[in-house]
Amino acid sequence: MSPLLAGLTWLLVFQSAGEALALATGAPVPGPVVGLALLLVALRLRDGRDTAADAPLGVAADGLARHLSLLFVPAGVGVMLHAARLVDEGAALAVALVASTVLALAATGLTFQWLLRRAARDGQAGSDRT
Repeated sequence: MSPLLAGLTWLLVFQSAGEALALATGAPVPGPVVGLALLLVALRLRDGRDTAADAPLGVAADGLARHLSLLFVPAGVGVMLHAARLVDEGAALAVALVASTVLALAATGLTFQWLLRRAARDGQAGSDRT
């Protein structure tokens, strides 16, 4: 089996598991997002060890990333299909986009500052023990 096919198979297995888990629990999270979280957990449980699945996953991820722009075609078609609606509601959309961007930047900055303070505090506590 080619590495690309093996990697895509692993990605589809985790996506299917995520879909099944999302449907079984009724969680308001898309199945592919749950599958991605499951893949992350599986990769983290390896403790940095290389496994046979690493190379195929890397090949599949690189292949998908190389053609990522193709995934924007359906979104572009949707924009063209609803162009009149975008004109009618353009001001509200612009305000929502700007506000959400500002809030996301503020949340990111505050989180980063909190993590820096926490890392500094943990570093001082670690140096006291030695």
